[in-house]
Amino acid sequence: MFDITTLITGFFISLVTTLMITVPIKKLAIYLKFVDHPNYRKLHTGIKPRMGGLGIFIGMLMGLWYFQPSHIYFTPIMIGACVITATGLADDRFQIRPTWKLTGQIIAASVPILSGLMIDKITIPFLGITELGYLSVPITFLWIIGVTNAINLIDGLDGLAAGVSTIALITITTLAVMDYRVTVVYICIALIGSNLGFLFHNFYPAKIYMGDTGALLLGYMISIVSMMGLFKNATLFSFVIPVVVLGVPIFDTLFAIVRRKLNGQSIVSPDNKHIHYRLLQAGFSHRTTVLIIYAFSVVLGALAIIFSNSALTVTIIGVFILLLAIHILAELAGLVFNGTRPLLDSINRVWCNVKKKKVDER
Repeated sequence: MFDITTLITGFFISLVTTLMITVPIKKLAIYLKFVDHPNYRKLHTGIKPRMGGLGIFIGMLMGLWYFQPSHIYFTPIMIGACVITATGLADDRFQIRPTWKLTGQIIAASVPILSGLMIDKITIPFLGITELGYLSVPITFLWIIGVTNAINLIDGLDGLAAGVSTIALITITTLAVMDYRVTVVYICIALIGSNLGFLFHNFYPAKIYMGDTGALLLGYMISIVSMMGLFKNATLFSFVIPVVVLGVPIFDTLFAIVRRKLNGQSIVSPDNKHIHYRLLQAGFSHRTTVLIIYAFSVVLGALAIIFSNSALTVTIIGVFILLLAIHILAELAGLVFNGTRPLLDSINRVWCNVKKKKVDER
């Protein structure tokens, strides 16, 4: 059994470290010009520091220093984490080209892969467990880089990426505890603590952004722990469970790729059509939009735990229906808001006229 006292202590070490160190990091980010400027896609109006992911990284390191996990792949994982964090720092400061950012991600993913940490088998619907053989390397690359960029793309609102990542990590922790994956639990607990410490500064209205430093780190670490905690157990893993855990960022990314292709855009070109922007356009407030996506993530996390012991066909159908419902809800919300906006504007004008008339009568 896990020592609850050890887990709680490590959690608070990570949380308090990130909570405290983010304050000087914010000042350092402004001094070194690690700042985010407003543009047509962004909601903030002033310059914001965006090196907050460094606080998450340091908090995670302090928690893992306390836990002292012993695992054959732990050192390669941490080397990859350092590489991905350095890549994020470079992008936060210099806005490096997408090819250079991808190169950093490939190098980071290569370190654990070369050490032997790979997705070597999957459960294919109706066929059972399938050994991947030579496909292990490209599929593992695709998973690590795909999840890394999925978390990066969803980092569009205050507290969104940190909160969604935390919910995913809590789900993975629960599944890892059920399967007694000690190192996975330690890494997840350290990340959960550092994420929550950062959320104190990052939830709406944010005082600092995690930037690519934090988003790339979280995506990389989540892809790694999901491989160690989900893919390594054939009875626990069906090929959709990790996708369910990360349902919101993964499917938002897939829809973004399809959308940009259909519009003749580059798949790496930014836009404001992600699910969080759609909810904002539907009339929800910034805070409410974030909380709605949190709720979706919680539901998906709960389903992942339930589906881990369910029949694969039931899992696939349930997940497909739920994810489809998420995007239909976002689209319908937008249609309803756009359709009723003239009426709302008319009501608002009448109300303003009534108030003006009362003032004139006085």
